Amino acid sequence: MLIVEDEPFLGEAIRDGLRLEAIAADLAGDGDTALELLGINAYDIAVLDRDIPGPSGDEIATRIVASGSGMPILMLTAADRLDDKASGFGLGADDYLTKPFELRELVLRLRALDRRRAHNRPPVREIAGLRLDPFRREVYREGRYVALTRKQFAVLEVLVAAEGGVVSAEELLERAWDENADPFTNAVRITVSALRKRLGEPGIIGTVPGVGYRIDTAPGAGRAEPGRG
Repeated sequence: MLIVEDEPFLGEAIRDGLRLEAIAADLAGDGDTALELLGINAYDIAVLDRDIPGPSGDEIATRIVASGSGMPILMLTAADRLDDKASGFGLGADDYLTKPFELRELVLRLRALDRRRAHNRPPVREIAGLRLDPFRREVYREGRYVALTRKQFAVLEVLVAAEGGVVSAEELLERAWDENADPFTNAVRITVSALRKRLGEPGIIGTVPGVGYRIDTAPGAGRAEPGRG
């Protein structure tokens, strides 16, 4: 899980305490580091302090919710008024724990969130040798693990869900990016190109000129034509 806490001693104590409970945890001391880690790693749960340097815990929670990952959020803060809790839940938090607290209570709450999450696991999808697990945020090709960025995973998830159907660049932009994405950028083409490289040969993401992209069920036919996205 990801712990976002700007008090170094408290953050390290939480991380080390969770590790003793066999819960792996990364620690971010500010909002920028938290967003960087979220863009690289797939976490099961985020523990967010609301008042941190850089993008606030509230902003990070909003971005997690907007990503559609379904990652549970536990807000950890000294603000204990009912209005503070209401605003936190309104942002998408699944639980709220005020400081000071006992580590044991945090562990119990995290395990409860994990059990709740497990009951709502999205199905694993398989197509043309690809195995995509939305719950674990993992991708395998012919049994080989493929490390993807969050954006690459989001694009692949949309393509796999189409089950070989064509998905336009506009639809990918709408479903894999946020509402502030510029429709006139080359973001989709660049991400698909990087995704192809990560997935390796033979090419599995095909380009339908002037229409969009699709997963090729016949590996080798999915290579982009020269000069095309």
